Amino acid sequence: MQTIQFVQYSPEQLQQEIIKGVKDQLDHFLKHFTPKQPNEYLTRQEVAKMFDVDISTVSNWQRSKKLKPLALGSRVYFLRSDIEASLIPLND
Repeated sequence: MQTIQFVQYSPEQLQQEIIKGVKDQLDHFLKHFTPKQPNEYLTRQEVAKMFDVDISTVSNWQRSKKLKPLALGSRVYFLRSDIEASLIPLND
């Protein structure tokens, strides 16, 4: 094992150098880190309530491929991010 000696540094200077190095590493990490948001799954009823429409409208949107359904057994879910991505901005 290699031995490193810090002859020129006082304990306080060494502590400051370590703190500076850790801070630099954390700053670099935070610049490149983007947390991943968990997926939010909505039921047909929740989608209908979100847009204040009847559940049959949600079924029509599903059949016309406006919404992409996901299934788990007999239950149907929609990703909130997919729903938001399917919205089309209107030109005023």
